[in-house]
Amino acid sequence: MNVTMVLRMALRALAKNKTRAGLTVLGIVIGVAAVILLVSISQSAGLMVQMQFETLGTNVLFVTPGSQKGGGVQMGFGTITTLIAADADAAAAECPAVQAASPIVIVHSQVIAGNQNWLPQFVIGASTSYPLIRNWEMLHGDYFDEGDVRGASKVCVVGVTVADALFQTRNCLGMLVRIKSIPFKIIGVFAPKGANLFGQDQDDIIVAPFTTIKKRVSGSTFNNVDVLMISARANEGMGDAEAEVASLLRQRHRIRHDTQDDFTVHNTSEVANVLAIITMVMTVLVGSIASISLVVGGVGIMNIMLVSVTERTREIGIRLAVGARSRDILRQFLLEAIVLSTLGGAIGVALGVSASVATAAGINMFLNGLHWPLTISLPAIAAALLFSSAIGMFFGFYPARKASRLDPIESLRYE
Repeated sequence: MNVTMVLRMALRALAKNKTRAGLTVLGIVIGVAAVILLVSISQSAGLMVQMQFETLGTNVLFVTPGSQKGGGVQMGFGTITTLIAADADAAAAECPAVQAASPIVIVHSQVIAGNQNWLPQFVIGASTSYPLIRNWEMLHGDYFDEGDVRGASKVCVVGVTVADALFQTRNCLGMLVRIKSIPFKIIGVFAPKGANLFGQDQDDIIVAPFTTIKKRVSGSTFNNVDVLMISARANEGMGDAEAEVASLLRQRHRIRHDTQDDFTVHNTSEVANVLAIITMVMTVLVGSIASISLVVGGVGIMNIMLVSVTERTREIGIRLAVGARSRDILRQFLLEAIVLSTLGGAIGVALGVSASVATAAGINMFLNGLHWPLTISLPAIAAALLFSSAIGMFFGFYPARKASRLDPIESLRYE
């Protein structure tokens, strides 16, 4: 008896009791759907974290001033002013692993345009390298140039949130805004980035030449800056860039090897890598937990197949009496179990994909400024289908073997 005929007979036997077959595969359906949904949620969460780090910039390092001791107490970072704009220029020029660097000066101020006012989350001074480091394109206009930085020009670039709040339009080139009573001409508008990982609106920003912010807005005659923002040439070279920048700053600041650094280098890739590992572990964990329901579904298949063998004992006896071999009986019942589990797996895939789509849409309805990406894992789908078929084969073997070993005479006598 060939496989096609055995498969046809198996399908015919399952079709005689559709309700029982449907209830039998329910555990497999739920298990496969749960695996696909939970893996999708885990991978989507990891992808969203990765996307948020990408909006921060391209392979970014932050260098902050160090801390000092007061009364025997170690103060926080930035309590001493040790960084200057020339440090950023030196890092970009002398560190091979560094792509670009920008000094950052931060102010907190309300901005006014006409009869409108707004308090942006970020008002910063930066160099011409800032858009490259942040991987930030322009929506309208242009970014300021080196001449604006050298001349401390009163020009600025705004985010779309600031443009909408002050002018009710994103095309606000040529408009004036006042920062601490200093008028700035808007020469560009950044393309929207949305909220970051911490829920802060990245588009609620004004960027001007750091020389202008330092001299005209802060009124400072010192040349120190608040932060150095540095981008490495490649993500794989973040460690090299961090080491090169640290070595250069120790040399420039004349720090001896046995003396504490007066700066701190923060590597964002380390945080990203830790979060990636956590996401991977969570994906494996939730996938493994969901797979338990597949095993439960397999137990259900074995129970139903044992009941089926008992109900069809007389049929098995007739088939054996007319010449069917034990392996034909084994193959038929084994195929019935595999068909049940595979069918349940296919339905579970459809249900899991649909649930993943619905979940992503539902989450995006409640996220403020963030976008939850939809991720459907093809390896997870393939693994779930293969595992469900394997479950059917494993748990269906014992009932099939029991059916194939029935005595024909005893089976014919069975009522």
